[in-house]
Amino acid sequence: MTSAAPENPQNRADALPKSWEPSSVEADLYQGWVDAGYFRADPRSPKPGYSIVLPPPNVTGSLHMGHALDHTLMDALSRRKRMQGYEVLWLPGMDHAGIATQTVVEKQLAADGKTKEDFGRELFIDKVWDWKRESGGTIGGQMRRIGDSVDWSRDRFTMDDGLSRAVQTIFKRMYDDGLIYRAERLVNWSPVLQTAISDIEVKFEDVEGELVSLRYGSLNDDEPHVVVATTRVETMLGDTAVAVHPEDERYKHLIGTTLEHPFTGRDIPIVADEYVDPEFGTGAVKITPAHDPNDFEMGLRHNLPMPTIMDKTGKIADTGTQFDGLDRFEARVKVREALAEQGRVVAEKRPYLHSVGHSERTGESIEPRLSLQWWVKVESLAKAAGDAVRNGDTVIHPASQEPRWFAWVDDMHDWCISRQLWWGHRIPIWYGPDGEVACFGPDETAPEGWVQDPDVLDTWFSSGLWPFSTMGWPDKTPELEKFYPTSVLVTGYDILFFWVARMMMFGTYVSEDDAVASGKSGPQMPFEDVFLHGLVRDQFGKKMSKSRGNGIDPLDWVDRFGADALRFTLARGANPGSDLSVGEDHAQSSRNFATKLFNATKFALMNGAAPAALPARGDLTDADRWILDRLEQVRGEVDAAFDRYEFSKACEALFHFAWDEVCDWYLELAKVQFAENETVAATTRTVLGNVLDALLRLLHPVIPFVTETLWKVLTGGESVVVAQWPQSSGAAADSVAAQRIEDMQRLVTEVRRFRSDQGLKPSQRVPARVGGIVEADLGTQLAAVTSLARLTDPEDGFTVSASVEVRLSKATVTVDLDTSGNVDLGAEKARLEKDLAAAQKELAGTTARLSNEAFLAKAPDAVKEKIRTRRQIATEEIERITKRLKELEGA
Repeated sequence: MTSAAPENPQNRADALPKSWEPSSVEADLYQGWVDAGYFRADPRSPKPGYSIVLPPPNVTGSLHMGHALDHTLMDALSRRKRMQGYEVLWLPGMDHAGIATQTVVEKQLAADGKTKEDFGRELFIDKVWDWKRESGGTIGGQMRRIGDSVDWSRDRFTMDDGLSRAVQTIFKRMYDDGLIYRAERLVNWSPVLQTAISDIEVKFEDVEGELVSLRYGSLNDDEPHVVVATTRVETMLGDTAVAVHPEDERYKHLIGTTLEHPFTGRDIPIVADEYVDPEFGTGAVKITPAHDPNDFEMGLRHNLPMPTIMDKTGKIADTGTQFDGLDRFEARVKVREALAEQGRVVAEKRPYLHSVGHSERTGESIEPRLSLQWWVKVESLAKAAGDAVRNGDTVIHPASQEPRWFAWVDDMHDWCISRQLWWGHRIPIWYGPDGEVACFGPDETAPEGWVQDPDVLDTWFSSGLWPFSTMGWPDKTPELEKFYPTSVLVTGYDILFFWVARMMMFGTYVSEDDAVASGKSGPQMPFEDVFLHGLVRDQFGKKMSKSRGNGIDPLDWVDRFGADALRFTLARGANPGSDLSVGEDHAQSSRNFATKLFNATKFALMNGAAPAALPARGDLTDADRWILDRLEQVRGEVDAAFDRYEFSKACEALFHFAWDEVCDWYLELAKVQFAENETVAATTRTVLGNVLDALLRLLHPVIPFVTETLWKVLTGGESVVVAQWPQSSGAAADSVAAQRIEDMQRLVTEVRRFRSDQGLKPSQRVPARVGGIVEADLGTQLAAVTSLARLTDPEDGFTVSASVEVRLSKATVTVDLDTSGNVDLGAEKARLEKDLAAAQKELAGTTARLSNEAFLAKAPDAVKEKIRTRRQIATEEIERITKRLKELEGA
């Protein structure tokens, strides 16, 4: 279906600016879309529903290239589905980002010499809300800059009242079901932030440290002793055992005995554990259960004491030794020195490169620390999330990411959900004066005198509820009925576990509730598809980072090249699961593409092109049928690619169709047809108008601004945002017309190549005689050939100075040319002699290498074959140039 044709399309060209300047139109276009309500989702609409929830960016954040990729792909999906007749909800929002936000506000207070404790919890939280209202949400304005078609009326924040109610509701249900519990376990501890942090906030880096081998037991080699090695010698203050492999003959006689701790006087048992690798080091390891994950597991197996030797700031505490009060790094030196004084340091290796976890927020090394925290029991939840993918209820794209998914969910450990912060969802557990413990939901009140738990929930807890909490759960809402489960989750593969798994676990858990299931049978996953894209890297394939200085601000590209250029660059590189490399050259190319579309459409308008009902196929030229058939083929390819989340394939197909076929060929053929009779010219205008109409609609999801500008002028329609997505024409492809056009293109290309070799200017017209055109079934294409190849009819005195023979599908066509009046013989001879010298040098060089026996003996076959090919090419080039020079001498 096409829009009604404008009355005077030539006049509409004046409605376009002289050139495409995106910065002058993008803001107004976007605001116009918002004001028109195009992005608002109506849950009561009879249209089929389609929904995406935006992965909520941190309220402290700003748009980086990873965000820009995410948003471009989600917007493309949303815009296409909107055009296909779906009621689309793309729901935006932000995450309260507990640690990041609290840190920002604390730094502001520190600038005034204040701490959060100077204000108290309630006043400090008020200050965080003030900051959020004044400075948070920068990313929202940036989303508008790149054209996100989100429903701003539904903008959500994880600390909103409605979402907080959802958090309290699910916490109580899980607590009552025994899925949330409190226990002392090992966590990632940040001494700077003084809180537990999640695995995703820990980045491992190789650092140069030291490996100290120390001796437990007697200093006499003939008496019981064991040597162990450690990179963190200060943790030996918390050692409660030494472990050896049960089958290690060196230590069997010591298993079950004890050795005295050098500083604490504790008896250190020697235990047998199969975790120990007898081939590594001395085959004995120290066990510090409260400060190492593997040691903690061994401590549980052997029922060992688990003394915590550091306080929350990372200082040694409660060991009863001279090291109490020292910072952990200072203690590392002092403990080593004290052990050395006792003669217990057997060996030191320095520097020793090893991997150490660091806080993403503060840069400090993380301390594994035994701590009393709140946990989610994940076994049944993780199984349900794994089964959802196994059963096909949720499909991961690409399928190659499934093994990673199963590796995580099938071996998931209980999840620490408490954080020692003030900003966030406070844990709804209350403690009574007589030791009572109770969980109270959002509609319940704790008895007077009870005290609430001081901790807040991990940010991932509330963001894990995002797909349904944003739609009103736990209430029964029209949004849940219409838009849940959501259609697709678009995110990077790097957070497949940390966020996606949590949403899947919560989604399966609450699907038993009628408000989410809404009468739908079986467990309800939060999304039907999970599309995982790769990371955005720089043009050399390097990961973008501040330390490398190779990061790209997407808004800088918007300012310089336009939002469409940013979006097309990212979408064109987006293959499922694969990383993409981008640089300024890519952005400039995308900007050039938008300009090419602009100029092509303006040319079409100036020549009266407009979409309208097409004449019968029999009344169309070969070129018309060919371009319409190619449009239909590309439309099918684009639909298939979008449905498979293969954005790169969709963009590549559209780019090459638009540039190589519409602009480079059909527009040139249209110029020829415009010069024929009015019937052919009128048909050409209609075909060109229809092709551009469909092309702009197909491109709109990825490059919305330039397509909106051009489509409205071309069609006179309201907005391409609400235009219909191109449908199948139903016409059978004309293979005969396609073959004629292909042959014509090959013939023109070969003549153009010959002209270039002769040094003819592209604009120069050359007298020529074309033979075999009828036999080649190209009689109808003669006008196109002569026009596109810049040929003229022979006149008196025509002399054949060169000929081009081109074998086509049905016959060979010969083009005899008279170049005598067009070629600067002197300049042409000089150019050829220069090329001949280069070819002779190449021939000499390759011949010498292939004559070198030493080289031939060592060189790989592939290298030798490459050199032979280069020699053959040089030989042929010398023959061609020599022949041409002789022709010039004769002329």
